[in-house]
Amino acid sequence: MAKEPSFYITTPIYYVNAAPHLGTAYCTILTDVQARFRRLEGYDVKFLTGMDEHGEKVADAAEEHGMTPQQWCDAQAPLFQKLWKTLEISNDDFIRTTEPRQYHAVQYLWERMEESGYLYKGSYDGWYCVPEETYFTENQVRKSDEASHTEGQHLCPDCGRPLERVQEDSYFFKLSAFQDKLLKLYDEHPDFVQPSFRMNEVRSFVAGGLQDLSVSRTSFDWGIPVPFDRKHMTYVWFDALLNYMTAVGYGLDDSKSKEEYAYRWPAQYHIVGKDIIRFHCVIWPAMLMAIGEPLPEHIFAHGFLTVRNKKTGKAEKMSKSRGNGIDPQEVIDFLGVEGYRYYFMTDVEHGEDCAISFERMEQVYNADLANSWGNLVSRSLNMSAKYFDGKVPTIPEGWKSQDNPLQTIAQGICERYCSHMEKFDYAGAKDVAMELIHAANHYIEDTTPWAVAQDPARKDELTSIILNLLESIRIAAHLMTPFMPTTSAEVLCRLSLEDEVGSDETLATLCEWGRLKGDVPAAKGKALFPRLPKLDR
Repeated sequence: MAKEPSFYITTPIYYVNAAPHLGTAYCTILTDVQARFRRLEGYDVKFLTGMDEHGEKVADAAEEHGMTPQQWCDAQAPLFQKLWKTLEISNDDFIRTTEPRQYHAVQYLWERMEESGYLYKGSYDGWYCVPEETYFTENQVRKSDEASHTEGQHLCPDCGRPLERVQEDSYFFKLSAFQDKLLKLYDEHPDFVQPSFRMNEVRSFVAGGLQDLSVSRTSFDWGIPVPFDRKHMTYVWFDALLNYMTAVGYGLDDSKSKEEYAYRWPAQYHIVGKDIIRFHCVIWPAMLMAIGEPLPEHIFAHGFLTVRNKKTGKAEKMSKSRGNGIDPQEVIDFLGVEGYRYYFMTDVEHGEDCAISFERMEQVYNADLANSWGNLVSRSLNMSAKYFDGKVPTIPEGWKSQDNPLQTIAQGICERYCSHMEKFDYAGAKDVAMELIHAANHYIEDTTPWAVAQDPARKDELTSIILNLLESIRIAAHLMTPFMPTTSAEVLCRLSLEDEVGSDETLATLCEWGRLKGDVPAAKGKALFPRLPKLDR
């Protein structure tokens, strides 16, 4: 095993009843940025994503398309994998719940649950939402009906779609036995649920009382059977949640799998949407408590992406049913992949719902990328080419210790940046990097290198100016790497710093002032971020 500490981070596994959309892409990039950052911090990262392929709504989607469930899942998998590759997602594993390793792990889970004493057989008679794969109590349904003023038809409290009445034999998990244990968990680990205001929501739900959970179905057969009662299929969430442990060797007896599991589990972070927070912050920890396994350290729940309704002026969640969804490819075509990643990671407050628009995308792209970051790189490399024959100037003795405003800003920049990144405050981390970029652009105006270049007696001064700019660019490129890995690599290569691309050195080391190489080629290249034309939508 690697000597570095493990950092295990996961996305949810995504339903395959439809193609990946802007929300799934958002969650996946959010996780990818953290994974890339932690690698830069020196961790041995495992980043998991995948597909949730069982359940009634997947079977229904397959039937609608004239396929078997497995054929449908097999057809959907490339859609996710292709988009993740396009968006530069650096996942180490891609799990599908129809894989043999998941089947084995779920079978093992049932055996452990049966031994735990927290499992019993009974009969379920209640309400079920197929799109949400969620059971609801009579009380929850009554309150939802009262709030929506519906008559004659019961609607899902979460998504508002019609509920089904389900009557079938089922195995139950004694979730009610874990109310006090969960409340104690929240008290002792207040950062278990993040952001902190999401903890209040979870705590309130648990404090209001928990009911035992139906964890098997007999009304359909697209799922993993219960090993000791094969008429029963595993409830989709009981199956899906286990994927996080399956991917690190849960339930396998060979020494390699046991070593992997001991090294990787528990996960440091599960990244989820706020709509599935109860499954991850209530059901999942209770399941782990029941079978005596360690709990993940943190659950981070992000909000929804919303769009403005042109008629009402109100922000509303994007959805296929509302007809207000945005295809990821549409944004890629507009901003490019790196611009796409930058906008969604730095202009969205990740714990909150956030309105997005193409108008705002244009503003952020032009202001931050075209006018600031891209402009700095272009001007600085052009001057290096013009005044120093296409090379980084030869570094004079003592340059590294010379006082200058850019070095002052660079001092402690990594610590400031990391303090934001570790809290998923990507906008705050971006601001730290942009502080150096903005300062470097102002430095050009303040020092007027084009005027200095006119006087041969000021050659040493010009050398220092260009070196300070290029060193600031080098550091900024490393800080921008989690957000825009391809652009950062391109910038470093233009400075003949290929050895710093994907380096094993930590971010703190890479951001030390004075690592620039002198007397090496400095390529101007094409504009990194051509300014977007005026939006006409």
